Amino acid sequence: MTDGQILILMLSLGGLTYLIRFSFLGLMAGRTMAGWVMRLLRFAPVSVLPALVAPTVFFSPASGLDFAPQFLAFVVTVAVGILRRSFVAAFLIGVVTLLLLGGILR
Repeated sequence: MTDGQILILMLSLGGLTYLIRFSFLGLMAGRTMAGWVMRLLRFAPVSVLPALVAPTVFFSPASGLDFAPQFLAFVVTVAVGILRRSFVAAFLIGVVTLLLLGGILR
């Protein structure tokens, strides 16, 4: 792609992002939404993190391994989170697991 095409693409995507956000913030300002819409919108922030993490966990062709260390660290992190009910413990154990498996398996 040429520099001009990249610039046009970036401006287009920026404009579309603005329109998507404006559709909720600008057009819906001052209006009340149905209760079921408000209940569904409460899940939007919670769904962002899995959407960002899932491709790295499940699709990691860059590792060159039969199984990705990210997936094993994910399993350990989820298990610790469920058993301990502590975000900090799950996060720390997940990071340590990822670092250990990444160093051992490469």
